[in-house]
Amino acid sequence: MYDHVVVGGGIVGISTAWNLLQKRPGAGVLLLEKEPALGLHQTGHNSGVVHAGIYYEPGSLKARLCRRGSARTRELAEEHGIPFRTTGKLLVATDQRELSRMDGLLERAAANGIKAEVLDGAELRRREPMVSGLGALFVTETGVVDYREVTRVLARSVRSAGGELRTGVEVTGVAETGDAVRIDTSQGPVLARQAVFCGGLQADRLASLAGLDLDLRIVPFRGEYFDVAPAKRGLVSHLIYPIPDPALPFLGVHLTVTVTGELNVGPNAVLGLAREKYAKLSFDRRDAGDIVRFPGMRALARRHWRTGIREMRNSLWKRGYLRECRKYCPSLELGDLLPREAGIRAQAVMRDGTLVHDFLLRSTPRTLHVLNAPSPAATSALPIGEMLAEKAVAGG
Repeated sequence: MYDHVVVGGGIVGISTAWNLLQKRPGAGVLLLEKEPALGLHQTGHNSGVVHAGIYYEPGSLKARLCRRGSARTRELAEEHGIPFRTTGKLLVATDQRELSRMDGLLERAAANGIKAEVLDGAELRRREPMVSGLGALFVTETGVVDYREVTRVLARSVRSAGGELRTGVEVTGVAETGDAVRIDTSQGPVLARQAVFCGGLQADRLASLAGLDLDLRIVPFRGEYFDVAPAKRGLVSHLIYPIPDPALPFLGVHLTVTVTGELNVGPNAVLGLAREKYAKLSFDRRDAGDIVRFPGMRALARRHWRTGIREMRNSLWKRGYLRECRKYCPSLELGDLLPREAGIRAQAVMRDGTLVHDFLLRSTPRTLHVLNAPSPAATSALPIGEMLAEKAVAGG
């Protein structure tokens, strides 16, 4: 019998396994991942940004863990020679409404202990001549990293500490007793004293297997990216973000300088009809059926149908996507946007249609479930894993 089993081999799951071994050296720790390799879904399909935490509600898990995670990700990168770039981020206001929202963001920055500088239009143009806006907030601490490499480093550390990693193993059932939890898998049953589920896009289904009566559903949102043509990779030197709409959990299309010197743009946020298929217009009957039958999705659609239509239009019509980019970077042309694989965000939606904004955990006596961990989960992965490990050890 294992002391702890972690289900899910993304960056949050591998961080949890590593943190368990830090807290309990010599413990029996097993990580199960249904894919043939680690980090193939949200971890391997994001923009690589190490967020400072300016957006998040002060006192929320996102705010607290993002701040700690940003610092710890930098430390890990330095310790293991993982490429890391501190680029800084400019949040650009392109109209008066966005300019007025900057005040609220500045207050959040102060409450979250983040240094942010207000720039007027002239100073914005001086720092980024190809960016257009009425003003901007400059956040110095933002950086970029390859989270797949962070995951690989953590996986090596887990193995070095005596942990076991198994890929290609799918969980098919969970049965909890007074002193153990049995996890049925495609390769036979596994017994553990405690189990932590970091299932990402499958988090709700895994929780249901464990007997939780959920009032939410994971809804997949496709985040579609483009690479900017090599001739224009030097267009900007900072990350360029729009001022986000506070009613939505998505930050909007932005320009990201990567750790390898490339430039990409995205993501948008389009309702997906397949949780783990990345080609445009992908469809999975079970996933689509879950969305159609879930009353929370219908309530969400009634509330945000205009936004949904706009995002779908821009997904299908490249010029519409380009128009979103040109609000703050007017020199971009249609031919500058080159194909790039999409990502899929696992977004928890409540039965009443409310989007879950913060990280969300649920538990039984011997299982712990991460039910909402979208961005900035990659930035926050090390302290999230520490928090989960603490809860799992205390529960054991």
